[in-house]
Amino acid sequence: MLFSSAVFLFFFLPFVIFVYYVLLRKATNVRNIFLFIVSIGFYAWGEPVFVLVMLISITVNWFIGVSIESGKPNKDGKIWVVFAVFFNIGLLFVFKYLGFVSKNIGLLFNKDYSFLRLALPLGISFFTFRALSYVIDVYRGTRSAQRNWLNVGLYISFFPYLVAGPIVRYETISRDIDGRKETYQDFCDGTIRFIGGLAKKILIADNLAIIANETFKLPAGMAVSTAWLGVLAYTFQIFFDFSGYSDMAIGLGLMFGFHFEENFNYPYISRSITEFWRRWHISLGTWFRLYLYIPMGGSRVKRLRLIFNFFVVWTLVGIWHGANWTFVLWGLLYFLLLVTEKLLKLDKKGFSLGHVYTLLFVMIGWVLFRSDTVGVAGRYLAIMFGLSKRNVFNAQSYDYIKSFYVYIIFAFIFAVPLIRYIEKYLHKYFVWNVSKFAFLIIVFFLSVASIVSTAYNPFIYARF
Repeated sequence: MLFSSAVFLFFFLPFVIFVYYVLLRKATNVRNIFLFIVSIGFYAWGEPVFVLVMLISITVNWFIGVSIESGKPNKDGKIWVVFAVFFNIGLLFVFKYLGFVSKNIGLLFNKDYSFLRLALPLGISFFTFRALSYVIDVYRGTRSAQRNWLNVGLYISFFPYLVAGPIVRYETISRDIDGRKETYQDFCDGTIRFIGGLAKKILIADNLAIIANETFKLPAGMAVSTAWLGVLAYTFQIFFDFSGYSDMAIGLGLMFGFHFEENFNYPYISRSITEFWRRWHISLGTWFRLYLYIPMGGSRVKRLRLIFNFFVVWTLVGIWHGANWTFVLWGLLYFLLLVTEKLLKLDKKGFSLGHVYTLLFVMIGWVLFRSDTVGVAGRYLAIMFGLSKRNVFNAQSYDYIKSFYVYIIFAFIFAVPLIRYIEKYLHKYFVWNVSKFAFLIIVFFLSVASIVSTAYNPFIYARF
């Protein structure tokens, strides 16, 4: 089940709100139980078999957390943390990477190991990292272990962030699980945030996906301009798709009294790659920094060790996104860029062409990210940079611009903090607030109309 589906918008969400705020109005002690049950149902709607995998993950990690806090069998809990890492990463490896590894081994030895390729449980990368966050936070003593199995289950499986994040850390949300206070203001803010995220996904991302999907098929005679237009469309598509999902998740959390941290902060205005990753998928960057980079020594190490730390982290960031060499190369590209910025101190200085340089390499990276194979990425990049003897401009580019210019303009407007800047000065005026409310109503109905009339188009990050 997706947030951008009629089933969720008109059946699931209204039902959950009604039961939570009407039927359980005075039974606050069972609200967590109810949210856990509907979260499991939300996941089982699309993954009726793999919901068992998640339930096993919840049970094992709950047991590990209790064992760490009780000090058995090892007082410092290290043995349980090691077990948690092996269990959770092993689970992720079996379902997400075993097929990829066996395929490459098969190519080396001319063997067929296709029987080892398993279907990928939806959102496994996200709920696995949340489970690890729970165990590590308990081990570090930043939060107490949950004695109630259902509360661990709610943290790992809560439906707003279950499928595609953000990767909410246990330290961030534990107080909301144990004792939160729902407010009318939070519910209203959450509803507004949800509608904005829905519009990002349906009205901008899904329309620009048409250009991206067609251009990445590498049609015969594709011009240089079309290749650049295609990667520009994908640059906007992935941002509005993923940040739209994050906005919807944050909004849904607010509606039920949960407060998640931001996951995006206008990444395309960055003046360096370092700044880009402080603004893009913030929850993932925070997770790797707190649970891997800093424990490895962070930046307070010798130069060679620093390079090694960057290499490990960004190779794993690439692999986390998918079992494909394109993701590995994508991660290594950022390793090279970030370590170069760190060594030359470009991340602190900034420079006049920082915006151009950053967007250029981000778009090159998106070509790797979007392509099915390294070969496709290479051919696409060759067309982009005029190495394939293609026309610079053709009628196809003009047709795309003519058909989608409205979505491209809105993408540019909402990819930068222009509206936030205007809001800063006009939020006190009645006319502005009425106009904003009317705009939200219009985009909501347009989004619903599009959902009803168009084909299924899942979130990009749901497959991770």
